[in-house]
Amino acid sequence: MGIITNIAVQPNSHERFRVTMQKENGEIDVFTVDQDVLLQFRLKKGMEIDEDSLQEIIYADQVKKTYNQALYFLSHRMRSEHEVIQHLKKKGAPEDVIAEVLHKLRENKYVDDREFAFAYVRTQKQTSVKGPYVIRNELEKMGIAAKWIEQSLAIYSFTEQVETARSLCEKAKKQRAKQSLRQWKYQVAQLLYRKGFPQEVIDQVLSSERDEKEEKEWEALQYQGRKAHRRYEKYESPLYEQKMKQALYRKGFPLEMIEQFLSQLKSEQER
Repeated sequence: MGIITNIAVQPNSHERFRVTMQKENGEIDVFTVDQDVLLQFRLKKGMEIDEDSLQEIIYADQVKKTYNQALYFLSHRMRSEHEVIQHLKKKGAPEDVIAEVLHKLRENKYVDDREFAFAYVRTQKQTSVKGPYVIRNELEKMGIAAKWIEQSLAIYSFTEQVETARSLCEKAKKQRAKQSLRQWKYQVAQLLYRKGFPQEVIDQVLSSERDEKEEKEWEALQYQGRKAHRRYEKYESPLYEQKMKQALYRKGFPLEMIEQFLSQLKSEQER
């Protein structure tokens, strides 16, 4: 049992109050509470408080403080419930307090995993080049339930996925070095796979890529072929031809074009 002897506003925060209480044994106990908690329990000077009431006040203040921390965390962007829980745990809030805070946040519509999932998918498909598999993985890491993930990903249509994947393909085309078409397509397929696009989207994008102009493929073969020639010219025929064919075939060039190149190279050497 104790009696409140003084209530004063905290100097560094006008929303918190310093409560001084004298216990029966004469000891002085000081604690701070939020103004809402002060009003909730109608705390005033001269009021008697037993131990159970004191613990109830302290718990209510902890809930209020944790709730404010959650609101500040949510003020920057939408968050999943899992993100809020992990943040509050890092702040040292006990599980029972977090559970009550989460209940209040749900009631006031500050957290809603279904709405979060839909908003997240809309944002990612509009502002990033991520495929649905990557977005799914990110939502799973943020603790979103499987049913909300499935429903939200449904708004990322196949057509939109193809358009996004094609933009990556076009960018890769501009960066294409002296590569065979087959090797380039393989690298693009790997890129799209890492970005989270399903196989049917990758196939659709690459199938729309008509065979490059023959001269571009021939230019790439000339570049890679002459590099290989400098590496293998020390070998006698037929080992030279065998190593050249193997090297260029591994680079993705068609055998018919490789033989054409070797024939050209042979003609140049005979002049």
